[in-house]
Amino acid sequence: MKRSAVWSVAAALALGLASGALAEEVTYRKHIKPLFDAKCVKCHGTDSAPELGDFKENKEAWMTKSKGMRMDTYSHLLYYVTWPDTGAIMRRLDDGKNTKDGEPGNMHEFLGETDAEKAKNLAVFKEWVGSWSLKRRKDATKEEIEAIKAKY
Repeated sequence: MKRSAVWSVAAALALGLASGALAEEVTYRKHIKPLFDAKCVKCHGTDSAPELGDFKENKEAWMTKSKGMRMDTYSHLLYYVTWPDTGAIMRRLDDGKNTKDGEPGNMHEFLGETDAEKAKNLAVFKEWVGSWSLKRRKDATKEEIEAIKAKY
C-alpha cells in the first residue's frame, strides 16, 4: 500500500473515531433551559419564585406563594450548581443512587411523568453539570468544583 493511501486510511479512521467519541455537548441554552421551562419554571420562574435573599428573609410567607427560589436564568441556576450553594441542584434532582439512604432528592419526582422520562432528564442534567456531586461547598474539593462543566 502506498504511503499516501496509508495516511488517508489513518486519517479517515482517526476522524471516524473522533466524531463517534464526541457526542453533542450539553449546554444550558440548547438542553437545560427547555427542560427547565417544561418541568421547573412553574415553581422556580420569575412569576412564582423570589430571589434567594427575599426568600430567606420571609420563608414562611414565600412558601405559601411559591415552591422555591428563582432559578429561571443561567446565572440563577448556577448559584445552585457551582457557588455559593454548591450541589443544591444535584441534591434536589438526584435519583437516590448517590445517597446513603437511597432516597431521591425532593425535586426528582418533577423530572418526568414516568421513571424512564425522569432518568432521561436526570441524565441531561448530569451531563450538563459534569461533576455530579451531592456535596455542599464546605465539603467539596477544589477539583470537584473545577470539574463542573455547566456550559452556557
